[in-house]
Order: sequence, then structure tokens, then C-alpha cells
Amino acid sequence: MRLIQQLKADFVYARGALRTLARTQPIAKHPTRVFPAIIDELAARYGDAPALISDHERLSYRGLASRANRYARWARAQGLAKGDAVCLMMPNRPEYMAIWLGLTQAGVVVALINTNLTSASLAYCINVVAPKDIVVAAELLERLDTARERIDAKIKIWAHGENAVGLPRLDIDLAQSSDAPLTADERPVLTIEDRALYIYTSGTTGMPKAANINHYRLMLACFGFSGIMDTKPSDRMYNCLPMYHTVGGVLATGAMLVSGGSVFIREKFSAREFWNDVVHQECTIFQYIGELCRYLVNTPPTDAETRHKLRLACGNGLRPDVWHEFKRRFRIPHILEFYAATEGNVTLFNFDDREGSVGRIPWFLASHFPIKLVRFDYSTEMPARDKSGLCIPCKPGEVGEMLGKIMRDASKPAARFEGYATAQETKRKILHDVFEHGDMWFRTGDLMRQDRDGYFYFVDRIGDTFRWKGENVATLEVSETITGIPGVVEANVYGVAVPGHDGRAGMVALVIDPASFDLAVAHRFIGEHLPSYARPVFLRIRGEIEVTATFKQKKFDLVREAFDPSETSDAIYFNDPRAQAFVRLDPALYQDIISGRINI
Repeated sequence: MRLIQQLKADFVYARGALRTLARTQPIAKHPTRVFPAIIDELAARYGDAPALISDHERLSYRGLASRANRYARWARAQGLAKGDAVCLMMPNRPEYMAIWLGLTQAGVVVALINTNLTSASLAYCINVVAPKDIVVAAELLERLDTARERIDAKIKIWAHGENAVGLPRLDIDLAQSSDAPLTADERPVLTIEDRALYIYTSGTTGMPKAANINHYRLMLACFGFSGIMDTKPSDRMYNCLPMYHTVGGVLATGAMLVSGGSVFIREKFSAREFWNDVVHQECTIFQYIGELCRYLVNTPPTDAETRHKLRLACGNGLRPDVWHEFKRRFRIPHILEFYAATEGNVTLFNFDDREGSVGRIPWFLASHFPIKLVRFDYSTEMPARDKSGLCIPCKPGEVGEMLGKIMRDASKPAARFEGYATAQETKRKILHDVFEHGDMWFRTGDLMRQDRDGYFYFVDRIGDTFRWKGENVATLEVSETITGIPGVVEANVYGVAVPGHDGRAGMVALVIDPASFDLAVAHRFIGEHLPSYARPVFLRIRGEIEVTATFKQKKFDLVREAFDPSETSDAIYFNDPRAQAFVRLDPALYQDIISGRINI
């Protein structure tokens, strides 16, 4: 039976892989055929068919190409040359993609700026790519102003939209540019090796890093995921993810466009409006990420949630404790979970709906996509090494860091690591002398385990996992257990330092339903379902848990505030071994803990 299941899984994977290969193989064979040129081809083929749609704007394929042509000519008129950088700061809308398509057509490298950033972090993301210009939506000017004093004064700022006092208006200036296709003389010579975009990592710890995205990587994402999802002209994508990230701005859009489909773009995710939008827009696919699916599962039932025409939900970060209920309740025909990183060379796909898995590499493709799990030393936060200085491969079921081999072969650009805007950040992600002296591997920074059938399962991010009582505690695994407690809506698990104790004690920030949550029930549930070292020592009750734009839970401030009741107005509870219960933490009890008068 197991052999038959494996053969079926291999067949499903092979079918998806062959479809994807057929769409991506021509990329390297035509090195001067870059994505902006593809848009012109699509305009000629699909004309007035809808391409990008929102509540306020609609661009056909012809309209998208024409708008991009205007931006390309505007860039030339400003003296922007091939390789110059321009920062783009704008909410989700069809115009967003038209801007970066046009600028990259002119050879400009466009840095897609997180619209949630302010002050020092925003200034850092701008300065690190040394742009010549900044294009900012008028409604985001106040946010940009918080960083102005830290930004190089030589950078010219262009506003897009009304109410931009004292700044040149790009949308007005654009009217002077023709929307006709660019002539050969107007087009710089571009190849798939040239840089197209800077896309930033989410910055859950430290400052975001600007990843180099060349035209090959851009093409691979668009055509590759069109094959993965088998997109067709009849498909419409629902995209509520931020377009300054790879998934929302490249995969969800490009994978549809290259197949003649359309994309409905919503400015921000709304759990309340999600199903109404999907039904009204007749979407057939939607792209998810992070905890988006959990938010939908936690919403009250609606009539629209099963009246949709979805054939596929594609994304990454759907946790095992949500997977089954999400698919069952909303009647999702197929979930295609994948694993990838904006800058990385490791990509996995779960074509056959193996619940909870991020995918696998079948035996017949293993040599083409060399990835490995290696044992991890939690004390140094580096892969462990044997006596010869080489890394130690993990056995099935063993947790380790995922690595992808960096290939020097020019014919395999997908296996390369293009790095970041700064050499220092690039160097940190490369591991040398892994399985033989002289080899190089990309560090994903993710801990995974692999079952005996070859399926990989995400465990935690390095830095999130912590040690307590001599054991390693994976925050996501603990979080998934705790969300099974009645009345727990959301859980964010992290480790906090306690004076006089090695490692970090477990703490969890909870969002609860007060009507159904009971501390005694929670204490009993945790005791029954978690080993002693993984049981949270502290609980913190919050109104909400802050997340990044890609729905990754933020931990930095929670770790900094730890369990000190004077740092927050939130209720904090201590898993008191004397009372065998969670008790409210007050200043006196806090002093007893940090002074060592209470043994935890």
C-alpha cells in the first residue's frame, strides 16, 4: 500500500514538474527576453482582456503595457540609466505593477519599499540601495516624512497623487510621455542576468535585507508558478498580499499574467470581506501566506464562504493545526503548499496535498535540486560539525537546518544565490565546507524535519527555537498545541531570560475569547499535551498579536518586555509549581522569581 501511494505521489509530482519545466526551460535559451518585454507580447495577444483589477481601477493587457511604456519613457527623460535604483512606496493597486514594469524596462532597478515602515527602519531600507529617486504615493508622504532627515538629501522625491504640496507630481509629469511601444533605440540592452528589483526580507529580527532579484529570477518566479498552479486565461487570482513582497507582487501577479489570466488586487487583507470579494470577483485561485488562513478559520461562518469558484489555494505557511479545518470548512478543492525564500535557492512543492508538509524532492529530481538537512547546534546557532570539520546530515525525523547547494554552473542559475545589496549580509548566508572542502551552501535559517517518505515539515525559524531545562523548544510546535485550548484564538510563543537560570523560559502571548477561556482548563490542557520543558512558564493575555505585513508574528518587543508586569498593562500569569496553577503575576511575585526565592 505504501509503495502504491508513493508511486501515485511521484506521478502527481512528475506531472506538475514537467508542466513547470515546459514553461521555464525557454528562459535561459532566450537571455534577452526579459519580463517587461513579455508584457508587450501579452498585450498583442490578449489586448483588452482584463489583466489587473481593483475596486478603483482596471487595466487591460494593452492598458498595462501602455502605462508601463509611459513610465519607461519618464525614466529616460529623468536621465535614469541602466542599473540606477529607484525606490517605490505605494499601497496595493494595479498602478504599482505598471510603475515597476516600466522602470525595469528602462533598465532601472526598483526597490519595493514596505509601506508600513517609518523613521530609522524606513531610512535604512532607502539608503542601503542608494537610489537616485523615490516614488511615493501621496497618502504615504507623512510616513516618508518620518525618515526624511535620515535620507540622503540628493535623492529626488516624486509624489504620485493629489495633495502633495511642494513636491513634483509623477502622475502629472507622466502625461508628457508617449504610451506607444518603445523603439529599439529607446530600449537598453537587458539580459536575464541584469538586476530588476530589490525585494526586502520581512525583518522579523534586525533590519530588513534588500535581496537582489535579477530578470532571470523574476522570469522564473512568474513562469515557474504559472506551471506549478497550471494557470489559464480563464483563471482569476485573488491577491490581498502586499505587493512589495515576492508572493504578492510577483508570484500572484506574474504567474497569472503570463498565462492570460487576471488578478483582483485588494489593498489590504480583510477577513470579514474576504469571501464576499472572492465570490463577487469570481476568483478561481487565491494566494495565501503565514497566518492568513488561521484568521479566516477564526471568523464567524458566512453564506459566501462556500459559494466560491476556487479551484486552488496556493501559498506557504499554512500550519498543520489549521490545514484540515481550513480545507473542510471552506471546501477548498486543492491546497498547494510550497516552501521558498525571496533570495534563496531552495524551493519545495507539496503537489499531492500531504497535510502539514511544505513539500519534497522526489528521487528522480534529487540530483537537480540538491538540498540537505544538517544537524544544528543550538548553543552556537550554527550547523554542527564532525571531527573532520564537515556538517552532519540529519536522519529521518531529526530536526535540522535546511541548506541548498550553491552551484557555480552558469547553466543552472536557479541554484545560484544572488545575495543582498550589501556584501556583509550576503556573506552571512553562505556556509562553506559543508559536505566536502570547498563547497558552498545557502543557509535558509529554517529548521525542518523529513519523514521516511521524503516529505519536509517546517519546525521553526532559527532564533525562535530556544533551550530550557536542557531541551530544545520549537515555538511553532508549542503554539500549535496551545491553540487547541478552548477559547484560545491566537498564540505567540517565545523564550525569555530568567535570572539564575540557563536558557530561556517559555512564555506565550494569547488572544482569547473571554467567554470560553478558562485558566484552570488551560493549565490542565498544557500539562496533558506538552512535556515539562515545553510548558509555558508565563502567559500574557493580549487584545491582539502584532504581525508583519506577511502575517509573521512579531516577537522582538515581547521578548524585550519579558514577564515584568511593570512593562505592560496586559495581564501576566505565572505557572506556579507550588499552586499547580496559573496565578496572576504582581510586582511582589515578580521579585520573588527574579531573586530566585521561587524555583521554576
